[in-house]
Amino acid sequence: MKLLPIAVLLLLFNSASIAIAQTVPVDLLRKNGCMACHGLVHKQVGPGFAQIAERYRNDPGAPPRLAEKIRDGSVGTWGRVIMPRQSLVSEADSRVLATWVLSQPPLAKKEGPK
Repeated sequence: MKLLPIAVLLLLFNSASIAIAQTVPVDLLRKNGCMACHGLVHKQVGPGFAQIAERYRNDPGAPPRLAEKIRDGSVGTWGRVIMPRQSLVSEADSRVLATWVLSQPPLAKKEGPK
């Protein structure tokens, strides 16, 4: 009969580790203050996430480079605006954020005057 409590504990432990492994990008955006400088679509201080996705859409090397820029910061990529170093963001979280940013849908094309 002692097997039942052990099985329950193993099941609970496994469920908890799966929940931890599935980090929600929106939670990471909030936790790390990304929205203080970036809009979902348009530039605030830095470019909007949709603008970033648009620039790197067809670049297969973009995800690891973007994850590195999140952690190490950059300057000059989007003009004179500085992306400060985000050293408190883990490598794993920066990869999740980079993948999410690059997954943003294409910007809607504006129609000209009719």
